[in-house]
Amino acid sequence: MKEKLEALKVEALAKLQEVMDPQVLNDLRVKYLGKKGELTEVLRGMGGLSAEERPVIGQVANQVRSAIEEIIGAKQETFQQQETQQRLQAEKVDVTLPGRRMQQGGVHPLSRVVQEIEDIFIGMGYRVAEGPEVETDYYNFEALNLPKNHPARDMQDSFYLTDDLLMRTQTSPVQIRTMQAMNGEVPVKIICPGKVFRRDDDDATHSFQFHQIEGLVIGSNIRMSDLKGTLQQFVQEMFGPNTDIRLRPSFFPFTEPSVEVDVSCFKCGGDGCRLCKQSGWLEILGAGMVHPNVLKMGGYDPAKYSGFAFGMGVERIAMLKYGIDDIRHFYNNDMSFVKQFKGV
Repeated sequence: MKEKLEALKVEALAKLQEVMDPQVLNDLRVKYLGKKGELTEVLRGMGGLSAEERPVIGQVANQVRSAIEEIIGAKQETFQQQETQQRLQAEKVDVTLPGRRMQQGGVHPLSRVVQEIEDIFIGMGYRVAEGPEVETDYYNFEALNLPKNHPARDMQDSFYLTDDLLMRTQTSPVQIRTMQAMNGEVPVKIICPGKVFRRDDDDATHSFQFHQIEGLVIGSNIRMSDLKGTLQQFVQEMFGPNTDIRLRPSFFPFTEPSVEVDVSCFKCGGDGCRLCKQSGWLEILGAGMVHPNVLKMGGYDPAKYSGFAFGMGVERIAMLKYGIDDIRHFYNNDMSFVKQFKGV
């Protein structure tokens, strides 16, 4: 048996010395040292040896195993070093090449206008309130003084998901949700920014999705003059200190009385130009005193409290502020358009 072990050692070392491939090395390791390998097969015959021969043969077997493992380990280390060198060579970076300048992004004009409007109203003591974009018919219409089958609903063609769920057509539902959450406490001073959805055909001034910011104030003795003063301060901070406002009677189901709000053209100073179509005024938002029915739905006694509300389209403000002639520019992901506002 000793001669078999010595012969196995000579054979294994000779073959392992010639190995040039990691897979072949692994195959030889299994062949000689595996559970069914040749060394194991030889050692199975130790059961027939005498007590004196077993330690001697065992020592020889350990020497054979150690010699084979040693050369296998040396070969594996060599292969690993070669692989590392090849990888380093393949992944080598030429540090003399000029660097690639990272493109610096900018704030989208709509986001910029939303942030600016929020900053103005937060400075006046308002807080920002948000709500779901998928709304119930109750919050989107009924609680805003638009009962089912009311003809005023035709003003807002909607995307219905079910008979009771739709994509909100305005951010006004946030006002009702806030009023109910306040449990009749005053004052209420919020603005509600967010996306809204209506079934409009896309053109230069319309989109099926756009952004609104609405405001709501409720308290004791809130008057139309408070609304006018608030909007006057807003437009002067937004468009310049010389901007004036004009209120024109209008109709909204959730306010009474209701007004359309125009600002004096900040490009021509009211003298008349292409932007204001020679009128000297630009229409920017709608507003009015909160309808008593809406106060009731929100949990407030209209005999005790009053309030005003207003709503503006962010795209409309941005188009006027930056001289943009097509609302679709905001959504076409045209980098030549967006880059114009970097650093504005």
